[in-house]
Amino acid sequence: MSRVRVSFRSTLFYLAFALISLLLAVPGSPVLAATADTADQPLSHKQLEQLVAPIALHPDSLLSQILMASTYPLEVVQAARWSKENPKVTGEALEAAMEKQPWDPSVKSLTAFPQALQMMNDELGWMQQLGDAFLAQQEGVLDAVQRLRARADEAGNLKTTKEQRVEKETVTAESGKQETIIILEPADPKVIYVPAYDPVVIYGPWLYPAYPPYYWYPPGYVAGRPLFWFATGVIVGRALWGRCDWRRRSVNININTYNAFNRTRITNPKWNHNPKHRRAVPYKGRDVAKRYGKGTRDVRSREKFRGRAEAGRRDLPRPGTGQRPAAGQRPAAGKLPGAVQRPATPQRPSAAVRPAVPATRPAQRPATRPAQRPTARPSPAKRPAAYQGLGKGKQVRTHSTRGRQSRTVSRSRPASARPASRPSPSRSRGGGGRRR
Repeated sequence: MSRVRVSFRSTLFYLAFALISLLLAVPGSPVLAATADTADQPLSHKQLEQLVAPIALHPDSLLSQILMASTYPLEVVQAARWSKENPKVTGEALEAAMEKQPWDPSVKSLTAFPQALQMMNDELGWMQQLGDAFLAQQEGVLDAVQRLRARADEAGNLKTTKEQRVEKETVTAESGKQETIIILEPADPKVIYVPAYDPVVIYGPWLYPAYPPYYWYPPGYVAGRPLFWFATGVIVGRALWGRCDWRRRSVNININTYNAFNRTRITNPKWNHNPKHRRAVPYKGRDVAKRYGKGTRDVRSREKFRGRAEAGRRDLPRPGTGQRPAAGQRPAAGKLPGAVQRPATPQRPSAAVRPAVPATRPAQRPATRPAQRPTARPSPAKRPAAYQGLGKGKQVRTHSTRGRQSRTVSRSRPASARPASRPSPSRSRGGGGRRR
């Protein structure tokens, strides 16, 4: 079981990230854009070493791709789930399967290294902080890696083995200063072993008690074993295409291997973060948000639109409500939806508030009415559009008068033979008046 030892501040951050992950499904959540508005607070070298401790001793190529992928935390989670469900897909079959996935190439490549994906998926808070730090302080992150490698070497714990090769090289930094860097490469270029180790042992005494290092132990790891524990070797094929440029403190791409694995034709070896694959995860700090501002604006606009769309969807009428509902389907008084309460537009025909023409009435008239009279008009409870006159009593009374005159003409017997008036309905109707 993986474990993580962090300070109280880091624990709070982990909980916050878990909450953000849940809120990603909630449209319009204000949490999504919150961190992009916070002030930039660069991490100290102590905090950077705390973050890179679990991966600083990974081979350079794998390290570079982990750093790239950490900037796309949601896609890493999706890839880890896919990898767990498809453990036997490797080699060319894996390349073909990844061609169908919408993830960033750095995320796709890690499906060839399930242990690395599992570590990132298990420790979401750590991964998010690592990605944020890499976007904001790429040089600082790679500096921290070299400091930890030098510390492991001084402690006598970093040596060439059958799994990996340790090399030292003197380079001239862009500032003109010469320095010795430590390079880690697979002993066999075709096979890579993903290491696991205890940071408080491998680097010698940890120098910052206030910032204890993150660590992760894969299933099967047993404390007390040799300094390095390696997972089963992975035949990398063309999945390993990242490189570390230690002189410039940046990461870049082996174009040929990259194109072969991803089936693309890129020509620029420089790695650039793609905001599109960031999805709904906000950037940390104003400078980073501004640098990748297009992606941030897209996210905010999308989330605001989703919130408005959801609110509007709740107000939309049910299918078929473009026609007047049958009398028995109309809501009872006091429970009218807002759309029904709006006054009718001037373009609506006056028939919308009139009773239907006499030709449609006979089928609705009860058999108990005298035969010589047209069958009774629909009962007040069943008149169509009865509630459209709410708040418009004068207009409704005018239409009612016109309706009575029309019915008088269409009746087969003189109006004088009819009763002078009819009992008013037992309950008040919309429009403010009583029907006569």
